[in-house]
Amino acid sequence: MKFGIIGSGSWGTALAKILTDNGHHINWWNRSETAIEQFKKRSHNPQYLSSARFDMNLLNLTSDVNEVIQQSDVLIIVVPSAYIVEVLSTLRKDIFTGKKILSAIKGILPEENVLLNDYLSQNFNVAISDYFAVLGPCHAEEVAAEKLSYLTFSGIDEVTTTAIAHNFKSSYLRTVVNKDIYGVQYAAVLKNIYALGAGIAHGLDYGDNFLSVLIANSADEMAGFLRKAGIINAEVGYIEHKKNTHNQVHNNYAASVYMGDLLVTCYSLYSRNRTFGTMIGKGYSVKNAQLEMSMVAEGYNASKCMFHINNTINADMPIAEMVFKILWQNESAKTGFKTIEESLI
Repeated sequence: MKFGIIGSGSWGTALAKILTDNGHHINWWNRSETAIEQFKKRSHNPQYLSSARFDMNLLNLTSDVNEVIQQSDVLIIVVPSAYIVEVLSTLRKDIFTGKKILSAIKGILPEENVLLNDYLSQNFNVAISDYFAVLGPCHAEEVAAEKLSYLTFSGIDEVTTTAIAHNFKSSYLRTVVNKDIYGVQYAAVLKNIYALGAGIAHGLDYGDNFLSVLIANSADEMAGFLRKAGIINAEVGYIEHKKNTHNQVHNNYAASVYMGDLLVTCYSLYSRNRTFGTMIGKGYSVKNAQLEMSMVAEGYNASKCMFHINNTINADMPIAEMVFKILWQNESAKTGFKTIEESLI
């Protein structure tokens, strides 16, 4: 498989490290020619995860996204969800024909209120059988430090999903495979919203006791949304593995890609969503918090998208709804969390 990466932020850099550590040559898109030249001189990404060094013989760095697509079999899309339409909208409608798409984003496309696979289906005729998602829990900084992490690869084509995942296995990276393409993506979106809530609580000076209750209720709220959205195969306390593989026949909601990703995003100091929420809890305006951070907090746009999506799903989501109101409708964080206090069990 020839891999191409569209996106050069911290997560894109981490995925590039995993693949090149395994000896894969990759085509890698970066919109900045200046950043590319600095990368070539220093053998590391000058803007993100600068501690991760690369064998430059394994990299084809280019600012031409068409070149990356044409020269690759599997395209890893890891652009922040808010900018994906801008990056892809100028491409030919048939450019992904014969390609496999591996989504590494953790958000909803805000212009469309859809997951990436639905956008690609509507605009580029990409079949769901050619679409895959790779999700955490897996902070880019820990990948750079080669700390043991787990990634879940999801796709309805089990054979191809497993083949793609195999290329990422290493001494510091374990892989899990499942078929829950919609469930894992929605879970990844929602956990960012709940991490914003955890950060707001921290900024408001709530303690660990409250935070544990908030996250436990967030987990239940997430599961409720998934069930209402038709994700009926996310079970608790039941795992069935196929012999000699990590492939799960039945998804366990307490497994890494669901509960694990929620926990690390809510608790970790690496979490940009928690950091963003902490600023809001401390009294920063949304605009000032955005200016303070150099990276995108996916949960900000996701909170608005999921609020509108849930108008159709009608799941009971008081925590996610309050995060939306605080970020988008000028609800006081302090007042909003007093309301949340009353809804927790």
